[in-house]
Amino acid sequence: MIRAFIASLALFSCLAFAGPEVKFETNVGNFTVELNTEKAPITTKNFLRYVNDGSYVGSIFHRVIPGFMVQGGGFDKEMNRLNSYPPIKNEASNGLKNLKATIAMARTSDPNSATRQFFINLVNNDFLDHSATQDGYAVFGKVVKGFNVIEDIAKKPTHSLGQMRNVPIQPIVITNVTLLKP
Repeated sequence: MIRAFIASLALFSCLAFAGPEVKFETNVGNFTVELNTEKAPITTKNFLRYVNDGSYVGSIFHRVIPGFMVQGGGFDKEMNRLNSYPPIKNEASNGLKNLKATIAMARTSDPNSATRQFFINLVNNDFLDHSATQDGYAVFGKVVKGFNVIEDIAKKPTHSLGQMRNVPIQPIVITNVTLLKP
């Protein structure tokens, strides 16, 4: 019983973020994420840089895969790649897991290539976590309000557009981003 209690405390500590909150307004609804500056300081600082400079406004969710995740922040609605700051160090070994409703950084095959694109996990995606054999994808927060909007985004019809797959047919645009709780 004590082991179960300790395990539940450990899980709770991974989920209790209590950091800055950011509200996303989109053309399909709003959602709020809470960031973990303690376990992902580099990633949250990077993310907040894009929030504060306003460059997420007008970007889209360009990759939507039901039962997996929704990805956004890197392209405008004409599918032009948006300018980025330099890549950051991968913090996937921070102990945070790619659980349902968490937000993580997208990257290329280079573990230290994340810039501005993020994704929100629709389900528990433990195969994206850091392990002894893989670098993983850095979780830095979670959706604390409006996860139903994320689930609705995942239901939108998609198509291929050039080399891009799983692109929503009707653009899902981020219309405003507000730092609610610094």
